[in-house]
Amino acid sequence: MGRPVGVEGAPWGKPMKILAFSDLHHSASHAEELVEAAQEADLVIGAGDFCNARRGLPDAMALLDGITAPMVVVPGNAESATELKAAARDGIHVLHGDGIKVAGLHLFGLGYGVPLTPFGAWSCDLTEQQAGEHLNHCGRTDILITHSPPKGVADVTSQGVSVGSTAIHAAIERLQPQLALCGHIHDSWGQTGQIGKTGVVNLGPTPNWFEINEKGHPQA
Repeated sequence: MGRPVGVEGAPWGKPMKILAFSDLHHSASHAEELVEAAQEADLVIGAGDFCNARRGLPDAMALLDGITAPMVVVPGNAESATELKAAARDGIHVLHGDGIKVAGLHLFGLGYGVPLTPFGAWSCDLTEQQAGEHLNHCGRTDILITHSPPKGVADVTSQGVSVGSTAIHAAIERLQPQLALCGHIHDSWGQTGQIGKTGVVNLGPTPNWFEINEKGHPQA
């Protein structure tokens, strides 16, 4: 299930404090807020779109250099997995169709826009079939991190159209992680929902806090 990562400040038996966000889009003001908030975090999760249309990614990632906690991120449709890995400093773990174990928690990540977006050649997208093939590699998962939301949950545009992924929805139904964290659809930032026992959150670029205990259960 991936590489173990030690998390200082989150000893076994105590809840892990997780800060999560998506869609930074090179915003210095949001980055400043996230860096300040992250001083209290044991783990930081970024659900994609750090830059805009494949431009300025190194500078966008540099805005987060003040975060000292371990970070787990997925690429959005605004950056490729290769580009994100090249721009990620030490301590940032990029997931795209793979997983990692962090202080007893199993995380799996899948980036890109799913299904294909209408944004043109710059956008990093996957078909539903491609996304499903990546997600089929996922076993036990406490937190599923995707850039795109699942179909029917936190995925509605300003025109009232549901544009989420059927493959991601099916994976959540199958895996039943404690949390499914996403972004991508700006009009649904802050929206939440439920698929079985899994809480789904479309994050957005402001701080979102979660506490998970050592057995992978969210704290009330």
